[in-house]
Amino acid sequence: MSTVIYPSPIFGPVHSRRLGVSLGINLLPEDGKFCSFDCIYCECGFNAEHRPKKTLPTREEVRDALEARLKDMKENGPVPDVLTFAGNGEPTMHPQFSEIIDDVCALRDRYFPDAKISVLSNATQIIRPAVFDALMKVDNNIQKLDTVNPDYISEVDRPAGHYDLQKIVSCLKAFNGKVIIQTMFMKGFIDGRDVSNVSDKYVLPWLETVKEISPEKVMIYTIDRETPDHDLQKATHEELDRILHLLQNEGIEASASY
Repeated sequence: MSTVIYPSPIFGPVHSRRLGVSLGINLLPEDGKFCSFDCIYCECGFNAEHRPKKTLPTREEVRDALEARLKDMKENGPVPDVLTFAGNGEPTMHPQFSEIIDDVCALRDRYFPDAKISVLSNATQIIRPAVFDALMKVDNNIQKLDTVNPDYISEVDRPAGHYDLQKIVSCLKAFNGKVIIQTMFMKGFIDGRDVSNVSDKYVLPWLETVKEISPEKVMIYTIDRETPDHDLQKATHEELDRILHLLQNEGIEASASY
């Protein structure tokens, strides 16, 4: 199977469907995955098949590599729209995530003050006060909420440890609107079981929870690259459009990536 493992600590820039010209910041090892989820649709593959042997990059390594890349982009282009924490797993698991956020904010202000700082997260670590506070400092605090069905989360997102959905939702509400919800919609089967989440069974309870969270925006998307499980399928344009209209009818700013 084809998987994507990103260099560390800096990669790109790449063109993001949702964010524009994005310079990636990968706080995870460059030779494998380090994540609190093991999603069946992850472009980086399954956790067990990509265990890293290398260590996490240090705060200093991230800061120095980012500054060198920003200096080069300042002289030679391109101009980044966004500096994005992403890569081979969950960035907020880095023990110095909070301090690294401060470094990135300072470097952004020095070299490209108009660029946004984004964090793509699965929301498992927002229950930690230091992570929560650091996320309040970024421009795009993008948190995953694929569903509010615990069985679906166990089967599709596959948390590595205990996942308290209600506690996660409470923390998402506590951002007081300074959060963007990102949700994957897809169809297909895994081990013969239907894992589609585009029907009202999943969409309507999720929509009610999103209304309670009251995010600044919702980003819905579907599969874009090859997945480790080949029986998964993209949600159709029509299915995403239906969900998009449901959000917009509730007065929620939303976008769809097809």
